[in-house]
Amino acid sequence: MFRTIRTKFAVGFFVIFCVSFLLLNQIIAGIIASGNRKIITDDLIGLKNNSGVYVRQAFLINHYASDEIYFAQMAEEMVGDLRHATSNAVSTYSSAGELLYASDKAAFSGGTADDLRHAVGGETAYSVSYEHGTAAVLYAYPVVVDGKKVGILRFAKDYSPLYEQSRRILDSLYYIALAVFAAAFLFAYLLSRHVTVPIVKLTKASSQVTDGDLDVNLAIRRRDEVGRLADNFNTMIGKIRGQIATIESDRDRLKALHAQRKQFFDNVTHELKTPLTSIIGYAEMIRSNGTDDPAFFAKGMDHIVQESRRLHELVVHLLEQSNPRAEPRADELERLDAARLLRDVCESMAFKAERYGKAIACAADDGLFVEGDADQLRQLFINLIDNAIKYGDAGTKIDVQAEREAGTVRCRIGSIGEPIGDAQLARIFEPFYRGEAGSGETGSVGLGLSISRAIVGRHAGTIQIQSGGSIGRLTTVRVELPFAEERGMFGR
Repeated sequence: MFRTIRTKFAVGFFVIFCVSFLLLNQIIAGIIASGNRKIITDDLIGLKNNSGVYVRQAFLINHYASDEIYFAQMAEEMVGDLRHATSNAVSTYSSAGELLYASDKAAFSGGTADDLRHAVGGETAYSVSYEHGTAAVLYAYPVVVDGKKVGILRFAKDYSPLYEQSRRILDSLYYIALAVFAAAFLFAYLLSRHVTVPIVKLTKASSQVTDGDLDVNLAIRRRDEVGRLADNFNTMIGKIRGQIATIESDRDRLKALHAQRKQFFDNVTHELKTPLTSIIGYAEMIRSNGTDDPAFFAKGMDHIVQESRRLHELVVHLLEQSNPRAEPRADELERLDAARLLRDVCESMAFKAERYGKAIACAADDGLFVEGDADQLRQLFINLIDNAIKYGDAGTKIDVQAEREAGTVRCRIGSIGEPIGDAQLARIFEPFYRGEAGSGETGSVGLGLSISRAIVGRHAGTIQIQSGGSIGRLTTVRVELPFAEERGMFGR
């Protein structure tokens, strides 16, 4: 039937190309589909882990029982926070699958509910719907706290860009292969030998890519269809390498975020130690002395109640460190005696100073009035004196002074210890920064001075640290706050 070599070659090439084209299209489509599934699965696993940490943190911080009642009560707040954190539509359901709250009900009304049914049965599942060029994923998993299922979280995430990119890649490969087929079919007989060598190179490079080797570059300098195919292949490999680099960058960013979150919780532990030490110390002394000394008993109980209340405020303050806070309003301030507050802090910190083998000498003039928040200023003084206790030499005295100079109230806290270098002083107020000086207490990750600077800034004051140099082993912290006249600096 086919008597000429040209005809045989053309027909044979046509058959071979068609079969090869279909196989290549199916293989690439399968690889891309598998890659899309892996990307979606990894992304959803990360989403589940991050949202699970948030839920467990909410239960832990508020000390609620791990039950469905609290999960339902916090549903709206949880949906709002997760919607803001993940930029996805979020909904919460009871363990039986009843909707509690949704950020966008329309996002969960379409598609199938297979994922929700699996979640009700205790499984994690997602479903993908692709209609009119839009790819939507509904992802649901049961929320388990302390081994008990308390509800269901469900996310609606748009993966249209991912599927659109896959479609463009498939279309590009389809049209490129089609163009090469047309040229090869018309000039198969004359160009067969000329085309064979670059096709072999392209086949070898494709095999390397299939084996996972993306360090491939086809050096084919031609202006015909084969040359364009090689250029497109190199471009495709470059884009794949770029996508992998992006994925690795996102992975590293998530790791850094996890490390920062761990540092934050370590720091919460550190910041809670100071009031807890004071509470435990007074409680032990009250237990030893009983009610034989009514004055000491009343004083100790006052300190325990005061420090217990401050624990709640301290936790809230630490959790808000990542968000900028506005300046205090005038109606939130009061005219208070900073000297009395400073003396009270020195007295309450004396127990911890004794435990570290140090003493506190406090000299504060009367009438050092400032406009401010008593709880925040108390926290400021506690942070600074606590640092002096921890980082000062044993057997030394911590010198605390406060006086009025011109229109300011100046507080000075001095301690003898290892000097702080200039490089450390330049970064000492940065959150989570720790210097090289050792501490007798573990767990500190360097948030105390960052908090102190924020408090001073909110009260329109300044804070400075001087160490080493001409003053030797002395480290001095100076805080200046505006003095409040009798009418108040804000006109009250």
